[in-house]
Parts: sequence; C-alpha cells; structure tokens
Amino acid sequence: MAEPAGAGTADPLGLPLELLDLFGESFVRDPHPWLDRLRSEAPVHHDPATGLWLVSRHQDIRHVLLDTDTYLPDNAQSAVTPLPVAVMRILVRAGFRLPPALANNGTPSHPGLRRVVARFFDPRSVAAAVPAIERIARELLDELTAGATDSADPDPDLDLFGSFAQILPCRVLMELLGIHGVDPATLIAWSDASLELFWGRPTPARQLELAELVAEFHQWLAATVRGDTAPPGSFVAALAAHRLPDGTPLDVDTAVAACFFVFVAGQSTTGQLLATVLRSALAEPGVWPRAAAEPGLAEARVEEVLRREPPVTTWRRVTARPTRLGGVELPAGAHVLLMLMGSGSDPELFPDPARMCPGRGNARGHLAFGAGRHLCPGATLARTEAAVALRAAARRLPGVRPADASAQPPLLGLLSFRAPLQVRVER
Repeated sequence: MAEPAGAGTADPLGLPLELLDLFGESFVRDPHPWLDRLRSEAPVHHDPATGLWLVSRHQDIRHVLLDTDTYLPDNAQSAVTPLPVAVMRILVRAGFRLPPALANNGTPSHPGLRRVVARFFDPRSVAAAVPAIERIARELLDELTAGATDSADPDPDLDLFGSFAQILPCRVLMELLGIHGVDPATLIAWSDASLELFWGRPTPARQLELAELVAEFHQWLAATVRGDTAPPGSFVAALAAHRLPDGTPLDVDTAVAACFFVFVAGQSTTGQLLATVLRSALAEPGVWPRAAAEPGLAEARVEEVLRREPPVTTWRRVTARPTRLGGVELPAGAHVLLMLMGSGSDPELFPDPARMCPGRGNARGHLAFGAGRHLCPGATLARTEAAVALRAAARRLPGVRPADASAQPPLLGLLSFRAPLQVRVER
C-alpha cells in the first residue's frame, strides 16, 4: 500500500536519482517526474535500494521483452520483499509453490500453456462475452444505486471502485472460466493479498496476515485442480486435459500456478484498470457525458489510460548472461525492472505525452500489456471490460461528479501495480 500522505513528498526534480523510493509517496502519487528524469538522465539506472536495474526508454524495454534468450522471466513472480521464516512456514504447510507456468516461464512448456489460456481470452471469446459483461455491469450498477437510495444518508457518496470496478472483472472471469465454489469477495481478497505479499513492502506482521490468505488461496486452487468437479469446457478442465511437450499430463503444481496467475491478473489488475479509467474520465470536464453517448470514445479513452496510467506499471526480467543495454553493461544475473508506465510517456514515440489524447495515431504503441511471447493473453478482455464499464457507468449515473475533487484517493502502491483504491462520486 502507499505510505501515508505527506511521507517522502520532496520534489523529485531536486533530488538525486539515488534517493528514488519506488514505494515512497512521492513516486506512488506522481511517478511521471521521476520517470521523465530516468529516461533523460539514466535510462538504465541501478537502484541501490532494491538492487534492480531500472529501464525506462520505450525502445530498450521493447528490446528486453523481445530478446527472450538474454532476458529471462524467471523472477517475474518472485517476492520483492524477502519472506521471513515464519511466513515461509505458513506457505510451505499449504504446499504453496509457483513453478514456471505463464509469466515466469521461459521453458518449452510455455507456448502450450499459453495456448490453453488464450482460447478463453481470444477476440472471438471476448466478443461472445460482451453481453455477459454488459449484464453484470448493469446488475452491479443497479445494486449500487439501490443501496444509495435505501441509505439513511440523504446524499450518500458512491464508491465506484469497491462496489463496481473491483467486482465486475471478478464476476466476468468466474463466468468465462467456469469458476465455482467461491464467492467474488473471497477471490478478490485472496488475489489482492497475493499482490501485496509478492509485490509490496509489507511489515513482518502484515506479511504473516497476507501469507494466511495466500495459503488459503493456494489450498482452494489445489483442491479445485485435483477435484473432478470442473465443468466440461472450463479452464480447469482444459488444464487437466493439457499435455506437456513430452506428452505427459500437466502436473498439479504447474496447473495451480497457471490458475494463480490467471485468477490474479484476470480480476485484480483489470479491476485496477477500471478504477483508473473511471477516475480519469470523471476528472476531465466533458468526458463523462461523452463516454455515455459518443461511439468509440470509451475504447479510445481506455487506450490512453493504458498508455499513460497503466495498472501494471513495471515488470521484471533477469539476464541470462552479460549484456549491454542502453549503453550500460549488465552482468549475468542482473535483475531488470522494466518501467512500463514510463515507456508510454516516452516523447520519442508519443508527442505531448502528458496530454490525454484519445484516438492518437499510435495509441497502441504502448507496452502496458508487454510484447512478444509474453504479451498479456487477457489484453482484449481487459480493454473490453474497461470500455463497457466506463460506458455503462456514464449512462447509468449521468450526473455524477467526484465527491471531493481536491482530495487524493488512497492508492495501491506496489512495485508493479498502481491504481486508486476509491472512486467516490456524488450526485
């Protein structure tokens, strides 16, 4: 989570890059001044606090993503903050493991596993799911407005994050993948705990709390994969039928790891995208009513948010051998942090990058979903859900405005994930 307001808020333009804190309030609240400095002063910069090499130029990030022989995904899901022994005991007792499956898999098994996932998220499947996405969006907005009507408060605020943006992708994912036996609130809590434990900087006490939730998540996933109750055609059934390159069935641990990544990425990070899109549209005068009525505006707005304010802000790689990147020599085993958010504002590719310009010619040139063989398989679904959510909310709540335009919302501030944790509006 982000630090309390007021912590570490010194002007980044007056500080040496060595004082950059990737978890600090200054960076979480507004990373762009830091990212601009990194691109111009040190496009491949060693961060002494984390030991990571920060890569901020679009061309360098794209090069790393496409050179899968030199830059391996092995560290993509490793814990950023070391896990103490007490936390490891909790995870070990639950049988928790994350063998190479999807995002952290550079082995020959990756293409086949990716094809299993892609069948559920390809453009045809997503197009067929649009009526379900629209239905779920209407149901959630109806519940949200009904709850406000029933409130004793004559003019209650509405939170479009906790009651809408966070839940919509979870329920959609459950329908698309045939997930049963768990309620959305529990799945969201497990997923969010996983993000914070592996990509955050929690205290030791908080790590213990998170580990218990992650252990529950893993045990439920393992029981689901091992059981024989998966409906035909479901994601779990497809994994059970999958064969590795040598013809052997997919092992349970790898199937669980694949589910772990898909369930987290398919709902937590998508919910973060929806929240950012909604807040962005509300903040700019005139956008909200136009999004309700103007064809294509919601989709174009989503693309600009992905370019400028993506929910997945960074991603990691590790060098397989000594190499040279952006004029800097990297040793073998160097842990690289790709500043995906910064690449979307690289002026070499995007003129006037700070301006939200829906419909710009190279809108999809950003790297919010990665590139190459690890390009996010859920990109089409995320884009579609965000556009549907914006359009549906703008139509159902035409007169809303930010509840307190001057207030800073609480922010999720993890190494690779950033988004508002509230989108409060008033009518």
